[in-house]
Amino acid sequence: QVQLVESGGGLVQAGGSLGLSCAASGSIFSINVMGWYRQAPGKQRELVAQISSGGTTTYAGSVKGRFTISRDNAKNMVYLQMNSLKPEDTAVYYCRIFAIAGGDYWGRGTQVTVSS
Repeated sequence: QVQLVESGGGLVQAGGSLGLSCAASGSIFSINVMGWYRQAPGKQRELVAQISSGGTTTYAGSVKGRFTISRDNAKNMVYLQMNSLKPEDTAVYYCRIFAIAGGDYWGRGTQVTVSS
């Protein structure tokens, strides 16, 4: 079993910055993908960014150039640095880890609110 715990959400003004962290614990395959997803009220959950254990990154077009995902494999941590935040970035942000060898886990989410 794998547990994911997100931290770092909160309230920020438009144009501001916020950093999210996610700690993974438990039985984790070394080759995996960690990512951040978000879900705004009334909308489907969507991919924000993901990063493989080898460092390959993928970003949603709406956040490219503003958000940066990174990870620490030794600590099983993934981070999301969010800059130039916009009101439309307001959502619950979820951490996810999955591996081809097996396992797909989600955190409980952390609220990010961007005021205009």
